[in-house]
Amino acid sequence: MPGAAHGNQPDTEVIADAYASPGQRVELADGRALNLRCSGEGEPVVVLEAGGNMDSSTWYRVQPRLAQLTRVCAYDRAGYGFSDEGPYPRDLEADVADLHAFIRASGIPTPVLLVGHSLGSNIVRRAAQLHPGMVAGLVLVDPPEQGPDDLFPEDWRLQVASRVAQREEILGACEGAAEAGDMDTIRQACLRAPPPWMSEPVAAAMTHNKAKPSYWRTLRSELAHNIDLFSAPVDADESYGSIPLVLLAATRQDGVPDEVRAVIGAARRETHARILAASTRSSLVEVADASHDIQLDQPDEVVSAVKRLLGAGTGADAPAGN
Repeated sequence: MPGAAHGNQPDTEVIADAYASPGQRVELADGRALNLRCSGEGEPVVVLEAGGNMDSSTWYRVQPRLAQLTRVCAYDRAGYGFSDEGPYPRDLEADVADLHAFIRASGIPTPVLLVGHSLGSNIVRRAAQLHPGMVAGLVLVDPPEQGPDDLFPEDWRLQVASRVAQREEILGACEGAAEAGDMDTIRQACLRAPPPWMSEPVAAAMTHNKAKPSYWRTLRSELAHNIDLFSAPVDADESYGSIPLVLLAATRQDGVPDEVRAVIGAARRETHARILAASTRSSLVEVADASHDIQLDQPDEVVSAVKRLLGAGTGADAPAGN
């Protein structure tokens, strides 16, 4: 169900009320605006790319820490948070085009250090391929496994197909409720209760943003594209050249059924190996006691990876080649 809370962040580290309102609205050439939140000073600037169905608030534990090192900017992708809806489909090409456009429109100096979580790791990888001169380094936060579908048992594939169909039916109903302004259905059937670390103003703002039809259209398009994206393995010829890269891998597989744990584990290792091989300056960091949402569970690990790449820019502490 959209709106779920993730990670094990402590109740005492609450999200700032600043997330209840937009930051800087950056207008693109086509008239759309994306919401940008920047803090800190210095270069290279770190740009944070959220995972699927997430906005800039997913970095609420990471951004203040990084702002002590250099300037850091997080943004809401089109259709999420306080950003305008974008053209469809919301696929990797559309996301990378928006990332490139907003960096130029905002005046952020390049090259930037890109940090991407989950689906965001796919976005920043593609950006590094298409715009290598824009990218000073990559931190990939638990990239999802790609290409394991053919290895799953037949009954599991049928279960997944059934769940995808059910999910699409639910999302369609939620979009319909949003179109009708039916907040009771939105709250009761489409969104989970806010987590304890989220203040009332932030929770109210996020509910408001997710009550927009554009949010549900965006989510449905993104999820439909993800089926194809993650069904395909990492291309054998994918390359980031000598762009330094740190891959953070979670050590927990929360919620993964025993019958497919081995398949998913093998697919993750193969996916990560191919990504690491795509850069001549890459390294793998396995993060203890972390779920897929490392930025929430272990934010200091993300900060350490960024520190490493900030050092790599001067020739110090560069990731070892793979």
